[in-house]
Amino acid sequence: MTQVAGGSAHSVRALVEEHAGLEARLAEPEVHADQALARRLGRRYAELAPIVATAGELERAEADLADARELADEDPAFAAEARTLEGTVATLSERLRELLIPRDPADANDVVVEVKSGEGGEESALFAGDLLRMYSRYAERRGWKVEVLSGTESDLGGFKDVTVTVTAPGSEPDGVWAWLKYEGGVHRVQRVPVTESQGRIHTSAAGVLVYPEKDVAETVDVDEKDLRIDVFRSSGKGGQGVNTTDSAVRITHLPTGIVVSCQNERSQLQNKARAMEVLRSRLQALADEKQAAEASADRRSQVRTVDRSERVRTYNFPENRISDHRIGYKSYDLDRVLDGELDGVLNALRAADREERLAEAAQDAGQEGGVR
Repeated sequence: MTQVAGGSAHSVRALVEEHAGLEARLAEPEVHADQALARRLGRRYAELAPIVATAGELERAEADLADARELADEDPAFAAEARTLEGTVATLSERLRELLIPRDPADANDVVVEVKSGEGGEESALFAGDLLRMYSRYAERRGWKVEVLSGTESDLGGFKDVTVTVTAPGSEPDGVWAWLKYEGGVHRVQRVPVTESQGRIHTSAAGVLVYPEKDVAETVDVDEKDLRIDVFRSSGKGGQGVNTTDSAVRITHLPTGIVVSCQNERSQLQNKARAMEVLRSRLQALADEKQAAEASADRRSQVRTVDRSERVRTYNFPENRISDHRIGYKSYDLDRVLDGELDGVLNALRAADREERLAEAAQDAGQEGGVR
């Protein structure tokens, strides 16, 4: 198997062997008795499938090219075929190189999304509600499920804060995190608020935090002594039907100040368990971000921000314009974007992220070549 820039023949062979091993494991009935395990293995299997398929195509094309070159002296037709196959091999090599670039290990994960109103009072809360609707409609288009864990509504029907989970069925390698991880940060809106009597355009903002949900085995340990647990009466979205008892749970992680609430389940015990899952995922995301920053502060992604204080996007209603400030993206279809048609901006962000990863891989390859 030919060595590919950005990945060795040995690494490709190892991935092919891993894919075959996963296929064998997924055929075992006992694996499917553990749905979480089966889903995790299925996602890894699906992630490796395009690498295995492309490696197989490349190996066959290289064999055909060798044969064509050998016969080219005897028959000019084989010389033309060899030139065609050279292009095929180059294309497949480049495709395999891109597939071998390290992926974000959380790409297949479901996510937790927190939206909080910021400066702008009631208008900011209304905009937070608009953002929640935008993500909900986008999830609906993709066949994902949105579940409200907790929320505080404003007087005019917006949200002061709201926390939801977004989950995808099946075992696709690109799960919810692969798409929504770019949404974290400050989202700014420019429009005439419903509370504005003189028609003046105001600017307000809402903060979005997105982090991947992880299995308990993948998350940090939490010491019960570091927690303050409060119970309260559920109300509002997610609380209907359970608002006659103190079933809602709020957990505060004292060392970090992180607060997680859940009121969607029908019992206090269920709400506490669900809130603990979210807290562990949030703490793990915090630990991952800190580790990444310490290990490579100069290589931090310019596309996916984890800082809620960073302004990432502006929604300008008078011009029907959306602008993503990280990549200079602009489009004049704000009405459709707010209705959940996020493919344009998210595809642009994914493409920028991919180019950044390709550049990093090339830089790493160059550094490795220089020390040999």
